[in-house]
Amino acid sequence: MDDAVCPHGIAMATTPPFSDARPAGAWDVVVRLGDTDGSAVHPHLRRLLGPGPSQRCLSDAVHALCDVHGRHPGMIDDALLHGVQPGSLLWLEAAAIGFAVERRYLAELTAAVGPLPSTPGQAMAETALAGVRHALSILAESQRAGCASGAVAALLQDWPAIRLVLDIAALRFGVDVPVAALPALDGGVAAMAVPGTDRAIGFGAQQLYAQHRGLWSLLEARASARGDI
Repeated sequence: MDDAVCPHGIAMATTPPFSDARPAGAWDVVVRLGDTDGSAVHPHLRRLLGPGPSQRCLSDAVHALCDVHGRHPGMIDDALLHGVQPGSLLWLEAAAIGFAVERRYLAELTAAVGPLPSTPGQAMAETALAGVRHALSILAESQRAGCASGAVAALLQDWPAIRLVLDIAALRFGVDVPVAALPALDGGVAAMAVPGTDRAIGFGAQQLYAQHRGLWSLLEARASARGDI
């Protein structure tokens, strides 16, 4: 993807998320699913990347993302702990270390944006977020070789689009934007290229993207309930 800048002056991609020579097989499935089903194509995320996003919508997104991905141990940590696919452990370890930066960023942003915006149906939203966390935990702890690695790969593929929203919120609320420290995604190719794991990797990725789509749809519904869209 060529370099681009969103209306807020944030670079949408300074380097390609994957090497130009995309490998075939399970990893290619992770990439293609991200292109079609990832956060970047969801209308609510695209709305937040547009001109003048509602401050309440940005705040709501930060709180939700922190609720799902700001806890420790998180999905990557759980996948590393269970170690079902030994070949991916070094890659998962690098991902866990890098995501610790994102987790601290989420915590700082959540403090900066203030309390959740008042929204009808808050109890149902909390239940839905708990459901997302539970689903990600199940993926991370799966005993099926490749499932957790596929889910983590999808998270890393999806995170740059999510990071754009966080960075816009940081600019709006006066928070310094840290340098991302996540490992190169194509570094996991060899680690995951184990015969017989393609389907599990694809399944893990598909489920991660589905959970993120549900999260953005929830935020969109909350924004609509508040009259912000």
